[in-house]
Amino acid sequence: MHARITGTGSCLPPTVVSNDDLVARGVDTSDQWIVERTGIRYRHLAEDGQKTSDLALAASLKAIEAAGIEAAKIDLIILATSTPDYIFPSSACLLQSRLGIGGAAAFDVQAVCSGFAYALAIAEKFIRSGSHRCALVVGAEVFSRILDWNDRGTCVLFGDGAGAVILEASQEPGILASALHADGAQHGILEVPGNVCGGRVIGEPFVRMDGPAVFKYAVRVLAEVAQEVLDGAGMDAAALDWLVPHQANIRIIQSTAKKLGLPMEKVVTTVDRHGNTSAASIPLALDTAVRDGRIRRGDLLMLEGVGGGFTWGAVLLRF
Repeated sequence: MHARITGTGSCLPPTVVSNDDLVARGVDTSDQWIVERTGIRYRHLAEDGQKTSDLALAASLKAIEAAGIEAAKIDLIILATSTPDYIFPSSACLLQSRLGIGGAAAFDVQAVCSGFAYALAIAEKFIRSGSHRCALVVGAEVFSRILDWNDRGTCVLFGDGAGAVILEASQEPGILASALHADGAQHGILEVPGNVCGGRVIGEPFVRMDGPAVFKYAVRVLAEVAQEVLDGAGMDAAALDWLVPHQANIRIIQSTAKKLGLPMEKVVTTVDRHGNTSAASIPLALDTAVRDGRIRRGDLLMLEGVGGGFTWGAVLLRF
């Protein structure tokens, strides 16, 4: 038994914020500074009151429609997020309630920007075991809620959004190999060092990042994990039709592609329009390329991400 993606979907909040808009809001930066260092020109920000589960629901409904199934067929929901609606219940359970499919297993995965790769790899193992047959795998974030808008090194990078896929049991190979890793000793280079205790915020409730350290670490581990899954499947990078990476920074994406010997024409990039949407960025980019016709049935894809924790992972699949 194999696991194959049968439908994709995504959702972006309607509010689009350009680099110039950030400058107008008082952020000490410029369009040129942001574009040269990150490749980001726009990002979508959630409306007041718009939650992670709201974005996840919209993306999920599109994926369900694309797969041509009834929501009742879903027997597993895994939602990757670092910005859940509540401490508990999980956003996956809230999503399940709104889909009206009680009874299916549902839980969140927290691996920050690697979250979708983690969630997809986990779902594939559930299906391969025979315990489940149809999984809804979602990456959804409202990162704008944990940004310090006075910190130009982080607030210009992130956006909000959601992406989803339906992963079904199949006799035809879909996911071919995956690898997941973490190194908790590196947590300090990208973290939100705060929590709630006794009704008060303890520490800092905002994203803090050592940009140069993250860049160096990300480029190395993304190339390594991509090669690991290729080796696991007995394939070469030249066989890839598309690399669908986490959309953190265009320079990280370009460096990873170069290490793999892939031309940028084979890389799906949405970072210029979406910014870094953390766990949502891979499924958002995937759905964008599926719907505009670039990614087609039978294409060989590499999905990979890296995020705070420090976490990283990749999934090789036949679409």
